[in-house]
Amino acid sequence: MTVSHLEASHLEASRFEAPELATPPTATATGTAVRGRVRTWTPVCAYTDLLPERGACALVDGHQIAIFRTFDGALYAIGNRDPFSGAYVLSRGIVGTRRGEPTVASPMYKQVFSLVSGVCLDDPEVSVPVYAIRLNDGVVEVGR
Repeated sequence: MTVSHLEASHLEASRFEAPELATPPTATATGTAVRGRVRTWTPVCAYTDLLPERGACALVDGHQIAIFRTFDGALYAIGNRDPFSGAYVLSRGIVGTRRGEPTVASPMYKQVFSLVSGVCLDDPEVSVPVYAIRLNDGVVEVGR
């Protein structure tokens, strides 16, 4: 597991930004849309390395996973591959909400994906994988 080299400099720089949001939330896990049982948790970065409303990409067991921290402190993890373009870019998408549901819009063709279920809200027949994610003693971990 590693944070991608593209994200490393971004994460390093984030240590000095948004100090008022540096305290992790009390909730310790999200990713309830994940089916099956989590077998292993892989640490990917410190919670404070993630900027609110921005994505980061982590390589976990050979899979690119887009990780997001929202303004309310919640964490989400989805597959980084945009199924419409085939590019691994969802971590670079625009974070927002649609009808109260946290979302990310692909930077390629702008389809919007739910961060909770992974379903494309513009084409419900298409989805991306959703991964379990939790906060463990200030460290963000992704479950597989």
